[in-house]
Amino acid sequence: MGDETANRGAFAIQEHYCRTMDAPIYAAICAAVAADLTRATTVGARLLDWPGEPTRDALPLRFIGGLHALVLAGADDELARVFAGEADDISPVLERVLAEHEAALLPWLDGPPQTNEPGRSAALMCGLMEVARRHGPRIEVLEIGSSAGLNLLIGRYGFDLGGTHVGPADARIVLRPDWTGPAPEPVALELVAARGCDIAPMDAAHPAVATRLAAYVWAEKPERMARLATACDMVREQRVRVDRADAADWLEARLAKPQDAGVTRVLMHSVVWQYLPADSAARVRAAMDAAGARATAERPLGWVMMEPNRATAHRVMRVMSWPGHAEPVILGTSHAHAAWINYGASDAGEGIALPTSGHVWT
Repeated sequence: MGDETANRGAFAIQEHYCRTMDAPIYAAICAAVAADLTRATTVGARLLDWPGEPTRDALPLRFIGGLHALVLAGADDELARVFAGEADDISPVLERVLAEHEAALLPWLDGPPQTNEPGRSAALMCGLMEVARRHGPRIEVLEIGSSAGLNLLIGRYGFDLGGTHVGPADARIVLRPDWTGPAPEPVALELVAARGCDIAPMDAAHPAVATRLAAYVWAEKPERMARLATACDMVREQRVRVDRADAADWLEARLAKPQDAGVTRVLMHSVVWQYLPADSAARVRAAMDAAGARATAERPLGWVMMEPNRATAHRVMRVMSWPGHAEPVILGTSHAHAAWINYGASDAGEGIALPTSGHVWT
């Protein structure tokens, strides 16, 4: 169960993450909540009395998504100045906004943020390239926690990964993360299929959904907003398949389907693991272990993930595959939205102190 100290602490932790990831406006909002939020409003009381583990639940991002939605809707000029970095004292603005916009803000606390960031495909592509290097070029992607499926467009994006170019030459979105470390060696790669699931999938082709996704984009990052709009257009042009399902139920069913010879089936996910119920996470691991034991050179299996080390605020890029590579290998670390990638980094080093329940293990 949460308590006020832990819940304020979650905003302090998120402040650290935002400063680490060059998002000073969001850091300032988190700092104001951690220091000054009161129970004078229904929203404030709900935040301070949050019953779950607030860091794993991404409570600060739920709340700030709701605030940003108000700004994008033009609902509060003073709050818009906060999001533009033009407010000297944030706390009084927030107290007023929480009182005046209670009905609009409360629903944003009901579910985890669906930050369906296309930029994360750059980190995931590093993992897919490693799988192709081990097992051959033809890959079938299965993604859990797909949200609106924007990372299922990975085969239609272009990439410049430290000078290594991947993807179609005419791609509408080309991802060029700031790069540290050696570039990955070029490798032939063909995505023959991509399909995903989410417990609450979103249709990015719908304008209201695109607006909701935009609310989860940090206001300091206009390039992300433009990229999101283009990705939503790409979904309208050619749909992606995102099934409504529990991750474990869906993965077990997909792994039970016959696999084409010469195709590597790959489980892929990014910043999803913390939201899985413990029993679902255990079943996903068990399903992959069992499928890995059945994998052959003709029908291999891979697992590519980009999940957080919440202490360092880095996302860790891991890959494992069967047969022959059952132990996870860290390919490097990345920014939360893959604005930068440190290829070859081990993610060693000190970070912010977290409660045990706030750690995410994959």
